[in-house]
Amino acid sequence: MQSGSIEHAREVAAQLRTGMVHLNGAPADFASPFGGYKQSGNGREWGGEFGIQEFLETKSVIGYGA
Repeated sequence: MQSGSIEHAREVAAQLRTGMVHLNGAPADFASPFGGYKQSGNGREWGGEFGIQEFLETKSVIGYGA
C-alpha cells in the first residue's frame, strides 16, 4: 500500500482483513508473523512466538514514515 500520509496508511491497514500489509515499499521482515485470515487459516509461520499463537488473528503492518 502506498500513501503520502503514514497515519492514513495505518488506518486503512487496520481495516484490512489480511495477514500482512507492507506500507510504502517496506521489505519483508522474517521476524514478523506470516499467515492468512478467514479461510486461509489462523496459523502463523515465521515470527517466533506468533507461530505458537495459532488461534489469534495477528496483523503485520510494516512501513516507512514518522
